[in-house]
Formats: sequence, structure tokens, C-alpha cells
Amino acid sequence: MAKRIVILGAGESGAGAAVLAKKQGFDTFVSDMSAIKDKYKAMLDERGIEWEEKKHTEELILNADEVIKSPGIPNEAPMIQKLIAQGTPIISEIEFAGRYTNAKMICITGSNGKTTTTSLIYHIFKKAGLNVGLAGNIGLSLAYQVAECNYDYYVIELSSFQLDNMYDFRANIAVLMNITPDHLDRYGNDMQNYVDAKFRILQNQTNDDAFIFWNDDPIIQKELHKYGIHGHYYPFAEKKGESSAAYIENKQLHFTQPIAFNMEQEELALTGTHNLFNSMAAGISANLAGIRKECIREALSDFEGVEHRLEKVCRVRGVDYINDSKATNVNSCWYALQSMKTKTILILGGKDKGNDYTEIADLVKEKCVGLIYMGLHNEKLHNFFDGFGLPVADVQSMEDAVNAAYKMAKKGETVLLSPCCASFDLFKSYEDRGEQFKKCVRNL
Repeated sequence: MAKRIVILGAGESGAGAAVLAKKQGFDTFVSDMSAIKDKYKAMLDERGIEWEEKKHTEELILNADEVIKSPGIPNEAPMIQKLIAQGTPIISEIEFAGRYTNAKMICITGSNGKTTTTSLIYHIFKKAGLNVGLAGNIGLSLAYQVAECNYDYYVIELSSFQLDNMYDFRANIAVLMNITPDHLDRYGNDMQNYVDAKFRILQNQTNDDAFIFWNDDPIIQKELHKYGIHGHYYPFAEKKGESSAAYIENKQLHFTQPIAFNMEQEELALTGTHNLFNSMAAGISANLAGIRKECIREALSDFEGVEHRLEKVCRVRGVDYINDSKATNVNSCWYALQSMKTKTILILGGKDKGNDYTEIADLVKEKCVGLIYMGLHNEKLHNFFDGFGLPVADVQSMEDAVNAAYKMAKKGETVLLSPCCASFDLFKSYEDRGEQFKKCVRNL
């Protein structure tokens, strides 16, 4: 009898996992507590895959030989607890997909800069003419691509939740951008649990593999010695160190290995200090894959950036509007504020994940001339920021937020949406929040 695989959650990763499971001949069933989007229903129906929505039927789930869990479902969910209690293996879609491909895996994780770095690496590989897929938190799911396409390389953005349920998967090139507090609500408010999840990206690496990381990150430095790491180290940093694979000197980006080359900092498509690090990590990854330095230089200079990440929307009456809706934690907002060249009106707020705003306090005092709190529960923001003496406004919709910013901002200033929080109190997702912001700004 065919092994039974049950997939919990029918979003991009769940639907993709189902397509691959069915193709591999498993008895496949998909269950989602929410409504399933029409496009995913069609994907499942076309292949004769059974599914249910708005419920979890225990007898159809607890008889699974293996369960593939959507990264959005916490371990505390009652159904997950029952599966754990009876010893059913629970894996992630990425773990499952990895079993059915021999492609080289370039995997990127970190609290911030993941999406930009992943997109940048994909852009360089594609420009170099490699047969490459983009997966993980962006693009089509890895499982779907393994089932339907035949790539030699995958560039994969991995969240800590995806890494939690990965056991045998191997990253040929692992990139760790940084580690700052995020999602602590999902890790028992224990930072070490979150750190351990991020370092899972190194499990199963062999001596042929590579580990690229930000050398100036205090947490990474502290943790490095704990793990039996087999891959070669490729650290990048602001200043040259004895083992730096990339660093900055005299306004130039220097890459040292495997092939040494440099490029002018001002030629980089992305601005801001954090993007220097993103560009270094991407450049080292491409260098290790044997891509020519001329191609890496060109790709780093013509990359167009990521939607909802410091995305310039437009200028209205001399005021610039910037969409950084992807800033779902405090550290992301810190990077955004740090890159502001003008006085700024900051729109922040949403579903708080146990945030500590101390990190941005100095930048808010230095750069901001007004704050707009956008959320159902803004008490924490009032308590922290009201004492700074800046004008503030409370809003419950994007339209009100943009109108309040429009009234507050003077010519030559910038309005920045960089919320520090998850979007789920007022919006479907950070993308929905960013789209609404852009629409409201364009309607001004």
C-alpha cells in the first residue's frame, strides 16, 4: 500500500508539497483550517488530490505515515500536539522537496535582509545563464518546482519556521545574514531557541560545502564554536579581517576568494549600509558558484530591488513616500531609518511580536519629525514614544495613515511606512499593507 502523506495548510508550500507527493505516488491528503484559495484548489483538483478546508478531520490526518506542515502553523496547534504525541514524523515542505532533487541548494536565512539577498543571488545566477529556480518564502514553492521543473540550482529563502522542521536537507551554500530578536512569541520568548533554529541551516553540511555569514554579528560570533560545522567559512564584514571573503575599503567592495576582484561602492544598485552586506553575501555566493566577476559586477549594479522593501513610491508636493511594509520587526525598521537622508514621518504599528523599541529610539529622535501609529492596539507605542515630544496620530486604516502623514509632512521630508510589526490586525499580509499604502499615496 502506498505510504500516506498528509499536508496541513494549503497555501503555496502546502499545495506544492501535495503536487510533488502525488507525483511520487503517495496516498496524498490536504487539510486546511482556513479557506483554500481558488488557484490552489484548481492545482489540487487537476491532479485528483483530495482536500478539505475550514476543518481538520482527525481520522483523515492521524492515520498519516508522515505529515508536511505549513511553516505558519505553530507547534502548539491541537492537531500538531496529537501528531507529536503519537510519534508521527512532521517535516517541512522544503525537507520533503529536497529528497527528490540533486540540484545545488543555495539557502539564505537571517532576521533581516533575507529576501533582498535571495533575490539578488537569483538575479546574478540568472544573468550568468544558469538554470536556476527561486524558492522558499518567495516565488513558487520548492516542492512544486521539483515536481514540474528541472533546475540545476535553487536559491531558497528560509525562515526559522521552515528550518524548524528540516532534518536531512543539505545546503551546499548556506548564508546567515544576521540574528536579531524576531518571532520570539513562537519560541517560548527564549532567544536561544530562535538562534538554534537559524543555525539549523548548517546541519548536514559536508567539507565540500560553504558557510557565508556576517562576521560582525555578536550572536553569530558567540554561537559559531557550538556547532560541528564542516563547510568552509566565508565571512563578510565592514572592515578587512584575516579571513574576510568580502569587506569594504576606500569606498570599494573587495571580494577575496575563491577569485579576488573588487567594485566601486557607488556602482551598487542598492544603497544603505545594510545593502552593502546583502551585496557582499550575494557576491560571495556567485563567486563560489564559479560565475565570472564581470557578470557579478554587472548584476550587482543593475538589480532593481525588492517590492515592499524601501521601495520608492512617488513624490507628492515635494514629499517622498517610501514603502517598507516588509519591515515586520524592529531591526528592519532600524535599517530603514538609518538609510533616510531627510527628516522623516514614520508610520509604524500592527500586531506586536514582543517588540522592544529601544533599538530604534535614538534614530527616531534623530530622524523623525512625526509618528503615526497604525494598529488596533497602540498603547505600547504611546507608552514608548509619546515622551519624545513628536507630533503623533492614531489611525486604524491605511487611508487615514496616509492622510495624516500628508498633513504632517513638509516639502523636502520623507514619509516612511516601516511598521516594525506583523500586519495581521488590519491587513491580510505585509504585501496587502504595502499595496494599500501605494494605492493611497498615488491617490493623494
